[in-house]
Amino acid sequence: MSGGVWAAPGRVNLIGEHTDYNDGLVMPFALDRTVAATASRRRDGVLRLSSTGTGGRYETVELRVAELTPGHGPRGWTDYPAGVVWALREAGCPVGGADLHYESMLPPGAGLSSSAALEVVTALALDELYGLGLERQRLAGLCHRAENRYAGAPTGIMDQTASACCVEGHALHLDTRDLSRRQIPLDLAAHGLCLLLVDTGVKHSHATGEYGRRRAGCETAARTLGVRALRDIGHEELPEALERLPDPGVRALTRHVVTENRRVERAADALTAGDPRALGPLLTEGHASLRDDFRVSCPELDLAVEASLTAGALGARMTGGGFGGSAIVLTPLPERAAVTEAVRRAFAEASHGEPGISPVQPSGGARRLS
Repeated sequence: MSGGVWAAPGRVNLIGEHTDYNDGLVMPFALDRTVAATASRRRDGVLRLSSTGTGGRYETVELRVAELTPGHGPRGWTDYPAGVVWALREAGCPVGGADLHYESMLPPGAGLSSSAALEVVTALALDELYGLGLERQRLAGLCHRAENRYAGAPTGIMDQTASACCVEGHALHLDTRDLSRRQIPLDLAAHGLCLLLVDTGVKHSHATGEYGRRRAGCETAARTLGVRALRDIGHEELPEALERLPDPGVRALTRHVVTENRRVERAADALTAGDPRALGPLLTEGHASLRDDFRVSCPELDLAVEASLTAGALGARMTGGGFGGSAIVLTPLPERAAVTEAVRRAFAEASHGEPGISPVQPSGGARRLS
């Protein structure tokens, strides 16, 4: 195949935050906003990466495929696609040069996994251009390796799996230990509900020390408790486990992960039973845990949640890794306008920038466009 156009979506994580790198449970869905890649093969071993930046400005980087090495490339957005090429070649896939031009509908730093979408669309394009025949979960795993090892972001595998494997109209229940997947119908409109995405405009980066420190704290807890990962601590075992952790910060991280896994189970049960309204309290509980125990929220995210609930939302929480980004709000359709106005008014009164607020629907995973 000489060339084509592919697209991979960002994701909203409905519930299950910071559980994926603890072998836990998550439940994301794909957005209808994507990163698209126009791609073609090259025979000279050059990887030419370009994108349309702000103001229509083009950014272009050329790299030698044979020289791609973690920690030695240019730092920035190109580490993600370059890392995918490196990971594919490390896995024995015969990938050579390529021209890839990207157009993104996903704002970077908004907690919508633009980096995973960039990785997955690159991998899917190269898979088809070079006839690799990779299964979707294998493709997601290689993208995850690229993000961890090449881009240096210590994330879990949720984002790449969501971008590669989600199904339209469904949330993806993913067990990040054994990678088993279950598609759960998510038709909120049929129940008179909608999910709003509130982009606070506060940028974040997964490749930061704060994210890594929290992951390290979780790993310390697991070692202290003598388990492979915090996934192995059941909800009923939590009080005893917390008593065995001397560090209060590590205790708080553990409490969040264990209770968040339980919230994912309860959310999956509610959706399976046809009761999406029951998601509301779970979202709000999750936000409180992320704010107080995991400490990854920020004033803008907290304000979005508080203003939404005061205006009649059923539940709300930050989504994504934290330290900025976006919140999701579950609201009855008749209250949508009031909730939207309340959040905008609260941000204005607090002298924050105007948030971006829009409804979101579960969409399909990565695909070829032409």
